[in-house]
Amino acid sequence: MTGRVQGVGFRPAVYRIARALGLTGLVYNDTKGVTIELQGQEGQIGQFLARLQSGPDKPPLSEVKSCDTVEIPIVEGETEFVIWSSDAAGPALSEVTADAATCGDCLAEMADKEDFRYGYPFINCTNCGPRYSIVQTIPYDRPNTTMSAFDMCAKCAGQYGDVGERRFHAQPVACGACGPKIWLTDSAGETIESQTDEVIAKAAKLLLDAKIVAIKGIGGFHLAVDALNDRAVQRLRRRKRRDHKPFAMMADSVETIKEYAIVSDAAEQALRSPQAPIVLLPRKGRAGIAPGVAEGVSTLGFMLCYAPLHYLLFAHGISVLVMTSGNISDEPLICRNETALEKLGCVADAFLMHDREIYRQVDDSIVHFIEQQPALLRRARGYVPTPIITDQHSQEGIFAAGADLKNTFCFAKHNQLICSEHIGDLADAEVYHHYISSIEHLRRLFEVEPEIAVCDLHPGYLSTQYALSLSGLKVIEVQHHWAHVASVLAEHGVPGPVIGLVCDGTGYGTDGAIWGCECMIASLEGFERFGHLAYYDLAGADKASKEAIRPVLSLLKRTYGDDFEPGKFEWLLGQIEPDRAKQQMILQQLEKGVNTVQTSSLGRVFDAVAAISGLGNYNHFDAQLPMALEAIIEADVEDSYGFELIGETDGPLRLDLSKMIRELIADVQNEASSGVISAKFHNCLAAALVDMARAARQSCKLNTVALSGGVFCNGYLASRLIKFLKKADFRVLFNRNVPSNDGGISLGQAAIAVNLAREDL
Repeated sequence: MTGRVQGVGFRPAVYRIARALGLTGLVYNDTKGVTIELQGQEGQIGQFLARLQSGPDKPPLSEVKSCDTVEIPIVEGETEFVIWSSDAAGPALSEVTADAATCGDCLAEMADKEDFRYGYPFINCTNCGPRYSIVQTIPYDRPNTTMSAFDMCAKCAGQYGDVGERRFHAQPVACGACGPKIWLTDSAGETIESQTDEVIAKAAKLLLDAKIVAIKGIGGFHLAVDALNDRAVQRLRRRKRRDHKPFAMMADSVETIKEYAIVSDAAEQALRSPQAPIVLLPRKGRAGIAPGVAEGVSTLGFMLCYAPLHYLLFAHGISVLVMTSGNISDEPLICRNETALEKLGCVADAFLMHDREIYRQVDDSIVHFIEQQPALLRRARGYVPTPIITDQHSQEGIFAAGADLKNTFCFAKHNQLICSEHIGDLADAEVYHHYISSIEHLRRLFEVEPEIAVCDLHPGYLSTQYALSLSGLKVIEVQHHWAHVASVLAEHGVPGPVIGLVCDGTGYGTDGAIWGCECMIASLEGFERFGHLAYYDLAGADKASKEAIRPVLSLLKRTYGDDFEPGKFEWLLGQIEPDRAKQQMILQQLEKGVNTVQTSSLGRVFDAVAAISGLGNYNHFDAQLPMALEAIIEADVEDSYGFELIGETDGPLRLDLSKMIRELIADVQNEASSGVISAKFHNCLAAALVDMARAARQSCKLNTVALSGGVFCNGYLASRLIKFLKKADFRVLFNRNVPSNDGGISLGQAAIAVNLAREDL
């Protein structure tokens, strides 16, 4: 059996079911999954398979992907069913299980004063606890994890070896007598307290007193403050150098979260899941949560406690905590004690530490909802390294380098596409070094020997340059937006062709332009560019993704042509960029073609519309202005701005938004509300993309649409577009298990490379 069958109590379940049915034989972990030998009556063997895969005996965290059976000779005289030690020989194909939130049974024991693990902050069992963050190599057995540093006491060893116990062969099993310990230190590394109860009580008091505490968790450190105290929140922003980006929060119950946010049934299910992601939820009013937690957005990011230590802290009267990544802004998550003291000593007032080594740092995952369905915005803790299983088997090891923003990378091995956790933006040197070391870690863990490297077409990407630097590997360069479509195809097991609608901020095109609003006819074999947003010139390269005045001037100049006179728009331009000299410099760049590119970027259109609507003039973090624009939508507005689809015999269909710009400017001059402007803009885009899909269907006779790209992290636009497409009788596929932003690029790259490699055989 293959799938999620190691580290989840699978062998103990096999043992118990086999014994209950009177079957003899054996079970052991190997590098492919779990091998089981069964001997007994055929009817009992059928019952065994049913109970293990879908019955009440199925381990909660297990997921069987395949079950291959073969008849073998009867073993004369066999009378027992036994668990063998793991077999580490052969190629590594088994899944490494993701970290899982503390289960209800462990929480009950931790709260039971009669239990010998009462109040123990590292309680776990086969149904919960750390997995990927502590495993060093496979198969997943205690000697291959960082728990090998702790020898089990007699009580823990007894449970570990008792088939009737929930901790039978639970690799991280430990207790206060034999397992990891916690302590509290100040920013200089001096121990404040080392007794477990006092450590937790003092840490909680510091938090309630508006102090910043760095807390070592499952996948790394969090920086925590009281989310109801704006003074504490603002201090954290200053020290962490994170001035604008929203913070995530943690509570110990859904009931508490419901005081501040609207929690649907689907959202509650996601919050309570073993993955325990951050879930983006609509705000409920403005009271309670400190204003500095999440300004300029309409959602709050909440997660439930997922480690025993979290629950013990909240038991001391804490309501809601900011729990943001333990790092300096944009750098990798910190997971080592000494590094935390070195880098966060000027941020945190105290450090809540432990001595269970985190072998693999993993950020919290983030989920939002599209069409009432959960979709990942960041895929990390709880989901990684669960692979995407494909119908196509790769005969060669493949490394996919991913993109430079929101980077992930991916390995293809046989029928598994193994995506890394969220790495970050490679422009930061620390993140780039983390990227390289992470590639080597995952390669070793799954024993992949790449023969092919696949990367983005953009020659300036650091990920592309890294792939090209690998000696002895065949390199395949894949266009950015094709990889986006392929990520949807891989996730849904559809080879294509489909109509791909891909909208984002930037992607290097085959014509040297920067693409960003594309309609493709695409499969895993290739793509044709059917349509795109009409090109406009954009000045300033990377500055254009930060400074909204650049796309504003570009779009105004394209829209009004020779009639564009900056003086007539000074009422608007002066609010967006008061420096007239800078305005003139950008206009001269556009007129002379100096440091400009042609682009079809829809992301920059969002920036411009947000700025024209008076929502700001600068992206301090990725998509800040588009998020602000989405946050103010008046959802009951059905009106839309105009647009044109322009067909040409010698090229792709073009979406012209000149009408939209003119009508938007008129609305601003007439003092229409920004909420109405935002709604009409979003509705315009949804209608335009549906019309483009209709044109593609008429031309190519395809009826399936795949949506991807960072623009579709916008829940309003994505949901409205999907609704309209379904109403027009399209089948719609979109990213759910990997992000629609550039975090999904590596999956698409890998899927394309697998297909192209098969064609070459």
